[in-house]
Amino acid sequence: MLLLALDTATPAVTVALHDGESVVAESTQVDARRHGELLLPAVDRVLREAGTKLDAVTGIVVGVGPGPYTGLRVGIVTAATFAATLSVPVHGLCTLDGIAYAAGQQGLAGEFVVATDARRKEVYWARYADARTRITEPAVDRPAELTERLAGLTAVGAGAVLYRDAFSDVREELPQHQSAAALAALAAEKLRTGGEFLPDQPLYLRRPDAQVPANYKVVTPQ
Repeated sequence: MLLLALDTATPAVTVALHDGESVVAESTQVDARRHGELLLPAVDRVLREAGTKLDAVTGIVVGVGPGPYTGLRVGIVTAATFAATLSVPVHGLCTLDGIAYAAGQQGLAGEFVVATDARRKEVYWARYADARTRITEPAVDRPAELTERLAGLTAVGAGAVLYRDAFSDVREELPQHQSAAALAALAAEKLRTGGEFLPDQPLYLRRPDAQVPANYKVVTPQ
């Protein structure tokens, strides 16, 4: 098994290779505006570090969000293209699940919430019974609307740090952005145990920022 994992749903452009037992190589750069520019060089860098080539990969793992439209589609389209070119399966995972799993790897136990920055003064979030068990569907809300619902819960992720007044116990030292290494480790565990994956379709949860103006007029030649 050699899994290539990637995620562009958060400001992190993150790529990792996992051999089914451990991470072989990884790269993470945090830059919310350069997902398309940084992703393929990161893939090349990880393959070089591992001393292997793309055609050795047996499966693609991709974070499917939730995340902002522009960044999220870069990773999913790239993953789908690799999978089609190599004739290997693509395994979709919720980006929030990857962050939760990474927090668990760093010792977080018990119930908690993961929140990432959704822009527009909102957060993408989900609630977890533990690092492997999500108990709510991913959602997008204004932080103030979550204060009572999530009272007393530990919170991790960049959204929780950004809107710390809305959350009870923000753990800033735990992962704020996605890690493809954690995502790959979670996928490898699911493959060993027969766990379920998501389709490689983006979880936008809302309409894209760029829209045709409501008063747009079509002008045709006379």
